[in-house]
Amino acid sequence: MFFSNPYLLSIGLFIFLYTGISSFVYFELKNLLSDFSRPERSVIWAQMDLAVNILAISTGLFATSRIVTKFGMPVTIAMVPIMICIGLLVLAISPLLGVVVVLQVIRRAGNYAVTRPAREMLFTLVNQETRFKAKPVIDIVAYRGGDMLTAWLFTGLTQGLGLGLAAVAAVGAGIASLWALVGIYLGKWFERNEP
Repeated sequence: MFFSNPYLLSIGLFIFLYTGISSFVYFELKNLLSDFSRPERSVIWAQMDLAVNILAISTGLFATSRIVTKFGMPVTIAMVPIMICIGLLVLAISPLLGVVVVLQVIRRAGNYAVTRPAREMLFTLVNQETRFKAKPVIDIVAYRGGDMLTAWLFTGLTQGLGLGLAAVAAVGAGIASLWALVGIYLGKWFERNEP
């Protein structure tokens, strides 16, 4: 069912690219934090988690529905990918820890507050049986498969080819731009077929 439906395949690709970006940002952050002591890393991660939670809750409460209503699904679902693409381009120019931290906070909070709710809305276009059969495949196979393959890609780029943070960020920006394009495509498909 998943492989025969172009709409579901597009959602799967969207998830695959999301996990790819997640892996890129996580590994870049992990590499930059390797020079810090364990307590310092714990403080940085805790501060990021606090920022993510505050941003996600406040955005979810006060902005998510307004974003969808005012800008529509194509903009809503592509918003975080576009911000991540811009952030990765900034990181490619200025490979600093602060840039990666902000990128991680935007990625995580944006996923919880905007991308995930919009992604769940996409499933309203398919019937209940399709949703319950295809969604686990997308959420497990595309998500975990994307995570694994992108981890290998990141390792190949850094350890195999010896690319630095700036070059890897540029590759990540390319992935994020593709992620945004798939989001726009899905958003337009959703609006054309909205119930």
